[in-house]
Amino acid sequence: MYVVLDTSVLVAGLRSNRGASFQILQAVRWSDIRIAVSVALVLEYEAVLLRPGLVPGFRPEEIGRFIDALCRLAVHQEIFFAWRPFLPDPDDDLVLELAVAAAAPFVITHNISDFVRSDTLGVRAITPAEALNLI
Repeated sequence: MYVVLDTSVLVAGLRSNRGASFQILQAVRWSDIRIAVSVALVLEYEAVLLRPGLVPGFRPEEIGRFIDALCRLAVHQEIFFAWRPFLPDPDDDLVLELAVAAAAPFVITHNISDFVRSDTLGVRAITPAEALNLI
């Protein structure tokens, strides 16, 4: 399975090792899921995950190592065409643009409603639980 991970999945997966988001991160680690990243998305990952108190139990340097590990496992995709504005939230637009540029058929997110009409661009927004069912 080839996907783009929305930041919400990383936050949930780091906050708890009991849910579907954690299992998604494990699937990435074991190459059951391949992910695409862009410079913009990695910068968003970093900005969000480094917010004080958002992922308790992780020091900034641990967050940095986690993001570095994701980048080592990911397909690095440049984006040459912007679809903005397409979605209600510009932060979601950068996730969708990456999925389109990388030809990734899925965005895994907890915020399905934020990706309305993404299917018109060939990208289906699915929850972590739905992704696990597909693999």
